[in-house]
Amino acid sequence: MPPYVDCSGRRYRQVLTFKHDFFAATGLYEDAGEQVVLKVGRTTDLFGFPMAWIGAFLRRREVRLYKLAERLPGVPRYVGTSGPTGFVHEFVPGHALGRKEAVSDAFFDQLATLLRELHALHIAYVDLNKRQNVLVDDRGRPFLIDFQISLHLPPHGWRRHAPVRWLLERFQQADRYHCLKHKRRLRPDLLTPDEQRQIARLSIWIRLHRAWARPMTHLRRAILRRLHRHERVPVAGSSAK
Repeated sequence: MPPYVDCSGRRYRQVLTFKHDFFAATGLYEDAGEQVVLKVGRTTDLFGFPMAWIGAFLRRREVRLYKLAERLPGVPRYVGTSGPTGFVHEFVPGHALGRKEAVSDAFFDQLATLLRELHALHIAYVDLNKRQNVLVDDRGRPFLIDFQISLHLPPHGWRRHAPVRWLLERFQQADRYHCLKHKRRLRPDLLTPDEQRQIARLSIWIRLHRAWARPMTHLRRAILRRLHRHERVPVAGSSAK
């Protein structure tokens, strides 16, 4: 991560690194008491193959999603771009949703409302299965970060056709399922009978996602462990995910 970042006419100083993985690195930066988050897409080659284009491509996608959702409560404010693969958004004081988090009675209603507002913008968040992507701010409210693999499929051009609308609805259905899954773990006392039935009807698409995603996660972690063994200097935050 760079020691300084220039964005929107200001220079921010690095405070710490949050995460450093295959696709991107994120860190906390500060200027005159204002804290922001810098996310930098991959720039280094992989076994001699150029990879910076992946970082630039993912940056464009994620910036577009942050801009679309920036007026929604529960999405950090987009600040600007930095370099060929980086962008900056506001820092939300708080912490990642814990495995045994004592959330308020309103927390999951607020998260479900945020999902409905994203879905109304023809967005599927896609990555809600990871608790680390749900932040709990200092007032106990939910925020969503990391739109790297989210989908935006507005009903225009080829995206208006039935197969695409059906696919978007399946991903949005998975968002709702994962919201209820976290609710079942943390606040089962608030589950309604209808929500309990929804969780019980585990979608075939959720099963397919698990069958594909879990082996890929294990493979990615094995590759990262192998690469880290050959690093001369440890990378701050490389084991955060």
